Amino acid sequence: MIDLVIVGAGPAGLGAAISAAEYGLEVCVLDEFVKPGGRLLGQLHEEPDGKWVNGIAEAQKLYYRALQLGVKIKCGVSVYDIAKLESGWCVYTTDQIYETECLLLATGASETPIPVPGWTLPGVMSIGAAQVMGNVHRVKPGEKGIIIGVNVLSVAIARELQLCGVHIESILLPQSSFVSGDSAHPEKMMESLLRLTHLAPSPLIRFGGKWVNPKIGARLYPRNGFKMWGIPIQLRKTALEILGEYQVEGVRIADISATGEVVPGTEKVLSADFVCIAGGLTPMSELASVAGCSFRYIPELGGHIPIHNECMQTNLKGLYVAGNITGVESAKVARAQGTVAGLSVARELHAIKQRADEIIDIAKKEVIDTRRNALIQFQAGIEREREELYDKGNNVFEEKISV
Repeated sequence: MIDLVIVGAGPAGLGAAISAAEYGLEVCVLDEFVKPGGRLLGQLHEEPDGKWVNGIAEAQKLYYRALQLGVKIKCGVSVYDIAKLESGWCVYTTDQIYETECLLLATGASETPIPVPGWTLPGVMSIGAAQVMGNVHRVKPGEKGIIIGVNVLSVAIARELQLCGVHIESILLPQSSFVSGDSAHPEKMMESLLRLTHLAPSPLIRFGGKWVNPKIGARLYPRNGFKMWGIPIQLRKTALEILGEYQVEGVRIADISATGEVVPGTEKVLSADFVCIAGGLTPMSELASVAGCSFRYIPELGGHIPIHNECMQTNLKGLYVAGNITGVESAKVARAQGTVAGLSVARELHAIKQRADEIIDIAKKEVIDTRRNALIQFQAGIEREREELYDKGNNVFEEKISV
């Protein structure tokens, strides 16, 4: 029986593998993608201090460190079921069946689709797919693109696509519908946009973003939008339909009011050879559900979250979670969470001989500091919701750990 099996070779999974293996645990990491690194593989950006972050290079550092410690990493392997054993867990994969004393789910997050008329045309893709094409495979998704969806993810990746030599014609909202929800509402998206003003190249936008009320800002927002890095971000325009006979040729758009209603007579067509749909991210918690974890719905963290405590323990004995399955945040936060999870497993299996609580407390503080210093906050109120979630997780542990 293996000491620890980790599902997911992203920053959380690799971070956990390293911290657990450093205390002598036998660790195996599984990932369905052909390369380790997870969301790190698509990241390539310049931070405000001028330092470039190359996600592929960061992933390689973690990968090689894990290998040095004897971690087994198996890619191209899918996990399709997990089951509780009398002592430990059974993990069913397309490779083989693994039995492990502890199991960590670091499965990350998936993109939320927003149906738009014409979205089945060749040349329509998710914003994450465009990021992978450009930053991982070094292939431009097209020459001239339009992004439907104004959020943290779309603005950040738009800049990355621009650095790949792609022209982004516009970032605008989807049309209001039951499916699109708040993502089509200018006031709601104004709140999201204000969390990105510190990244803007314009000093005026950076300063103004600290003081603007979202409701007032949506009403005063120019119909042609503001530009960041020369890319128009348009909260007062909506995508009605993606056009093209055999592939994307353009998008039919219209002006909207501050509350999202289409303004009659304002329709026009923007030409483009590809379209990205950016609906945000949702934690991939299916395996935690299969295991029988307790859940809580927290919109600020991206959706349904397995209940867990600060040590990344769920309500099921020997089952841990880390990274975006616990709520959508940055890759740096995910890695820090993984470190806590790996140390917590090492403590449970008595691999840390001295000062275990002190060591884990230091790691937990690192998570908090990393979160507070994060360049991008995906949602407002993350820290508050985390504290409430951890209180819930601690109450569950005080009552009973399921066996």
